[in-house]
Amino acid sequence: MTQSFTLTVNGEHVTVEADPGTSLLHVLRNELGLRGTRFGCGLGQCGACFVMLDGAVVPSCDTPMWSAQGKTVVTVEGLGGDGVLHRVQQAILDGQAAQCAYCISGIAVNAAALLDATPEPSEEEVTEALDRNLCRCGVQRRVVQAILAEVRK
Repeated sequence: MTQSFTLTVNGEHVTVEADPGTSLLHVLRNELGLRGTRFGCGLGQCGACFVMLDGAVVPSCDTPMWSAQGKTVVTVEGLGGDGVLHRVQQAILDGQAAQCAYCISGIAVNAAALLDATPEPSEEEVTEALDRNLCRCGVQRRVVQAILAEVRK
């Protein structure tokens, strides 16, 4: 049964019609046109679909709409603002840390949440925070180094 859900996505209040069990990922990509968040494993285990939900990093592929009702969602598109990239996004570009970039949106969201909570993380903290993000290209080390370079600026 379809029902209305109201939430704030990247600073914008939206109302969508969906089944309560529909994934947040499906609504973001197919209803709201936010294609930066990727479908990876569909089980919440790879990190490609990570978004912030009320500040917590969650896999949007297994987050049902009923649990997002009234909450604030930040996707990779919402990290920056006014045409300026978020410092994590810029660091990834500057460090040439992405390869195929399929996983990078989830990594960027996760890293941005880390820097919100810990503005000057250690290498171990960055590595641990990004442990849930899988990358088949193997860019994790480059991403960690790019984030650390940004932190040290």
